[in-house]
Amino acid sequence: MAERRVLYRGKILSLVLEDGRWEIVEHKDAVAVLAVEDGRVLMVEQYRPAIRRTTLELPAGLIEPGESPLEAARRELMEEAGFDAELKALFSFYSSPGFTDERITLFEATRLTPKKRSPDPGEELRVRWIPVEKVIQDFLSGALVTSSPTAAGLLWLYRTR
Repeated sequence: MAERRVLYRGKILSLVLEDGRWEIVEHKDAVAVLAVEDGRVLMVEQYRPAIRRTTLELPAGLIEPGESPLEAARRELMEEAGFDAELKALFSFYSSPGFTDERITLFEATRLTPKKRSPDPGEELRVRWIPVEKVIQDFLSGALVTSSPTAAGLLWLYRTR
């Protein structure tokens, strides 16, 4: 059995030292939502302090305690972009298994219905609809600053169109 020592415990993550040599980030699981309508991808633009840059990402967020991935995807789509939709889980993946256990489930959203946006306090997001061809071209060329869930969603979109 591995020896585990918690070095830090925060709101969304813990830092654990395993066997005196592996630094592991235990992180809440998350969801991301890929919505394509009229040849455009629904994205949110936001500033990310960790990289000191603005990113363009799929609506995404953490799964809250007691919430299913589907419920989290519905909530995040509503909060960040102001839409309800039919949601279908596409696949799950680990964001960076070399140091974290964070698992992300990607959902496809169809039949979008506008609703009132309700971003988290302090969350400044700008909703953007980007043409599919442009966002894929920008992603593949490296011009798009984005997240791993968005990269997975755009690769899935590129592969399936």
